[in-house]
Amino acid sequence: MIPTNDDFNPLTEEDLRRQQEDEEFRRRVRDEVRRVNSGEAQEDIERDMAEEAEAEAAERRAEAKKRLKRSRLFYQLFSGNILRSRSVKEHYGYLIAIAVASLVSIMVMFASLYADMKYSRMEREVQLLRERSIRLREQLYRRTSHQAVVEELERRGIPLQEPRRRKEVVED
Repeated sequence: MIPTNDDFNPLTEEDLRRQQEDEEFRRRVRDEVRRVNSGEAQEDIERDMAEEAEAEAAERRAEAKKRLKRSRLFYQLFSGNILRSRSVKEHYGYLIAIAVASLVSIMVMFASLYADMKYSRMEREVQLLRERSIRLREQLYRRTSHQAVVEELERRGIPLQEPRRRKEVVED
């Protein structure tokens, strides 16, 4: 085979790459010089400085907010930041857990006392209803007993007659 490209280039690939990078660098420098001379660069610098100032102000506000949050007593109590001793801070979580468990225990105790009081009140009401039921049954018995019927008939003036047939016991 005969090579078709007879051009000989004395530069290596690395030299060519370096030349291209140098040309790119020179182009960027020329563009930047043009921007500086036209005033665009100054506007960009001012804009960048304004953005940095805004970002810094936002960061300061966030830090101030964080400090305010940390300074609140409630947050300090639950996070343990109120304590100065490191050894106490390490066990502060256990103390908080015990406090929460105690609070839950107290709440359960009061709930059970309330339920017991309600149960006792309901028990008394049931007892009163049973007593009333017994009294009503006694009244009903008194009103339907044979003697009560006889008395009511006498009061109305109706004579009570005994059955004409004799009573017989029916056997199975």
